[in-house]
Amino acid sequence: MGEHNPFEPRKVVSRRGGRVKEPLSHAAIVDKAFELLTEHGLEGMSLRSVAKALDTGPASLYVYVDDLSQLHALVLDRALAKVSTKAARHKSWEERLHAVLGSYYQVLTQHRGLAQLAMSTIAAGPNALRFLETLLEILAEAGVDEPTAAWAVDLLMLYVTALAFEHSQRAKDLDPLAHVAGAIGAVSEAEYPRIHRVRAAIMSGGKARFAWTLRAIVEGILRVPIDQEALTRKLRRKS
Repeated sequence: MGEHNPFEPRKVVSRRGGRVKEPLSHAAIVDKAFELLTEHGLEGMSLRSVAKALDTGPASLYVYVDDLSQLHALVLDRALAKVSTKAARHKSWEERLHAVLGSYYQVLTQHRGLAQLAMSTIAAGPNALRFLETLLEILAEAGVDEPTAAWAVDLLMLYVTALAFEHSQRAKDLDPLAHVAGAIGAVSEAEYPRIHRVRAAIMSGGKARFAWTLRAIVEGILRVPIDQEALTRKLRRKS
């Protein structure tokens, strides 16, 4: 009989035969919810479905999570563990920002339902905070003041999340943009002269378009800082 590997979960067998049910835990619930999300999409990740998959009742889950919204946030934070924030220090802040947001995009598009979850959920766990801290650090290096950076990270993440969601929706179709390309390509030059002139550019881009959009957003952030004094006065009036 071979020795048990200490790095693998021990298989416990009941006296009646068969494997004993794994004990319920916070980690087990989040892991199972993430598994259901990637297999069945966001609609397949309910408290009832998670409980059923763990061979328990929905009421048992409330010992570990308050509600479905909290479970969504926990699952998203679990997924964000894979976002790489270790871009090389010798690179420029622009390159690091592109790398970090690119990693975030890759994570969201690698798992079914994750981009949809990110569109409707705000995670505030350790992985989400690590990601947020990295973005703030990069923007600080770029010379963005802290109040502006606090708003800017939301704008940057919203763009990448929306792009990942759009990608995930297109992935359901073999040729998702065929009807759009056909409609744009067939526009009348007389009726829509401007669209006709840029019809090829409208459908082009890819990675270059992603890089340009990030640059355009960042340039706007750098040129339009928050008017902190006006914001402070407004908050004082409300209080």
